[in-house]
Amino acid sequence: MIMVGTPAGMRRAAVAAMAALSLTGLAACSGGDSDPAVPGSGGGAGDDLAASAPVASGLPAGSTMEKIKQRGELVVGGSLDAPLLSQQNPATKKVEGLDADFGRLLAKYIIGKPNVKIVNSASETREALLSNGTVDVVFQTYSITPERAKQVAFAGPYYSSGLVIATKKDETGIKAPADLKGRTIIAGANTPAIPAIKKVAPDAKIVTFGSDPECVQALKQGRGDAYVQDEAVLLATAKQDPSIQIQGKPFTSDPYGIGLKHGDAQMKQFVNDWLKQIQQSGLWAKVWKNSIGTVVQGEAPQPPAIGSAPGSE
Repeated sequence: MIMVGTPAGMRRAAVAAMAALSLTGLAACSGGDSDPAVPGSGGGAGDDLAASAPVASGLPAGSTMEKIKQRGELVVGGSLDAPLLSQQNPATKKVEGLDADFGRLLAKYIIGKPNVKIVNSASETREALLSNGTVDVVFQTYSITPERAKQVAFAGPYYSSGLVIATKKDETGIKAPADLKGRTIIAGANTPAIPAIKKVAPDAKIVTFGSDPECVQALKQGRGDAYVQDEAVLLATAKQDPSIQIQGKPFTSDPYGIGLKHGDAQMKQFVNDWLKQIQQSGLWAKVWKNSIGTVVQGEAPQPPAIGSAPGSE
C-alpha cells in the first residue's frame, strides 16, 4: 500500500463497483518468498500493449539499464497470486495484471522485448532483494513510505489506492475504521496496514500473515474480525468470493512506487521518464482498463503525479 491522493474519478468508480459487488503493492501482502522465479511473459491484451510500447535509445554505457539489456531480461520482484495485479494463469502459466503489464512495458523500453522474469517476493523480503541485486525492480503494490525510502529508491508513484476494511459477509458490527476498536484485525506482515490500524484503533489486536491468500483464509476461518488491506487487492477478492465484503471507502491514500536499488539516481530518472511516456501515450490507461478496469466501472483515473509522494522525490 502506498501515500498520495487517489483521483476522485477512481474513488467514484470504486465506490460504484463496491456497491455492485456488495480490486488487489505492494504494500500488499501478496506473494511468498519460497517460490522460484518464473517467466513473466504476458498474453492476450498484454502482448498487444507491448507491441505498441516505446523502446529507449542510447542507453548510457555502464548503466544499470545497459546491463539489463545485455542480460536480455528484466528481473522483477513481484507476486504470482495477486488477482488483477500480478497473478499466474494456471492454464497458460503466464503472469497477468496491472503490475505484470507495467513490468513487461518497462522491459520492452529497456531491452526492446517484453522479457521479464518474476521473482515471487514477500512484503518482508523486497528491500533485501533490491539491495543485494537479486531483482532489478519491484512491481508489487509497493507503498511508498518515508521509512522504506531510507532503504530503497522509488520511481513514480505509478498508481494510487488506499486501505479498506474487509469482513465476512454476515458481519454487521464493522462498517468504518472506528468500529475496529477492541477487535482482532488481520493485516499483512510489514505493510502500512499495521500503523494505520494502530492509528484508528490503538487497542485493537493485530495478527499478521505473510500473503494475501493467507490473510483472506484467516478471515474466513474467524481468526480475526476484519482484514485491512489495499483496495486494489481486495476488489478482486470480494468479486471472486461472495463470503467476503468490503466495508466502506478507503480511509487512507496510498501511492504505489516502483522499487529500485537505493542510490541509483540514473536508473530512477530513467524509469520516471519511461513512466511519463506511457502516461502521455495512453498506454497507462490501457493497462488499467485491461486489469482493474475489468471490475471497476468508468474510465481510467488520472495517474498520480510522479514525485508527488513523500519518499519518491
